Amino acid sequence: MTDDIRKIIGEYKDETKRHFDEKTEEIKRHFDVVKEGLENKMDGISEQVATNTEQITALQGDMKVVRQDLGKVRDDVEVIKLDLEVIKNDLKQKVSRDEFVILERRVSMLEEKQR
Repeated sequence: MTDDIRKIIGEYKDETKRHFDEKTEEIKRHFDVVKEGLENKMDGISEQVATNTEQITALQGDMKVVRQDLGKVRDDVEVIKLDLEVIKNDLKQKVSRDEFVILERRVSMLEEKQR
């Protein structure tokens, strides 16, 4: 009877081992498929990151040029402001149109008096 039990247990043991071996192989295949899919996705992400990095580097170069140009524009604006101040001061020192009309009348009156 002990031999029979050992034989039955041995058969179940072998069958159980075979079953686990089959399931283990099935799980390995499943994980290999999942791993391959993840690797493909990671490759795509890596390519996108590389492309984005190149674009960011190019944009950083462009921004450097823009900053330099902006510095030049600021300098030019400061010069323009100074020029406008000079022009304003020059205009303040000149006779306005109303004053010119009055002066013209006065000159005309003086000229008539002299005749």
